[in-house]
Amino acid sequence: MAEIERTLVVLKPDTVKRGLVGEIVTRFERAGLKIVAMKMVAPDELHFHKHYEGIGNLISRWGEDIFNVALAQMTDAPVVAIVLEGVEAVHYVRKMVGTTDPKESAPGTIRGDYTHVTRGYTNPIGATLPNILHASGNLEEATKEIELWFEKSEIYDNYETVNGAVVRGFVPTKK
Repeated sequence: MAEIERTLVVLKPDTVKRGLVGEIVTRFERAGLKIVAMKMVAPDELHFHKHYEGIGNLISRWGEDIFNVALAQMTDAPVVAIVLEGVEAVHYVRKMVGTTDPKESAPGTIRGDYTHVTRGYTNPIGATLPNILHASGNLEEATKEIELWFEKSEIYDNYETVNGAVVRGFVPTKK
């Protein structure tokens, strides 16, 4: 059975600098996802190491040079971290976001609509991959990432959105 899940989204410095934060948050809200936590932060190198290597194994998969470029990008300006909640939220948000390499992201996805630079261009010149945001890859990763980015006291799940039953499915009462 499908369940209500939480996932982490981090709007990267390129999003903040381009003034796209509100537009991207609006897309998640219009899809019916509930924001249960959100903050602008400027994490340090240790935080990003825990995120990228401790949870995502970026260094193990892509190497120290790629991590250093990603670190330079992520510490260039603040980021906006968001916890979204919804039915199968992890999978749904990944679908909305598009693939990590914008070249593979379809129009209509966030990366497909707001970026076009690819790894094939950036990696050989040692540049960052401005791909707008990070979204948890699976439920286990989402749980670990949310714990890294947010204290329990920063998560507000004790409210209902006005469209909750409309977007999650209305259950009629029997008469």
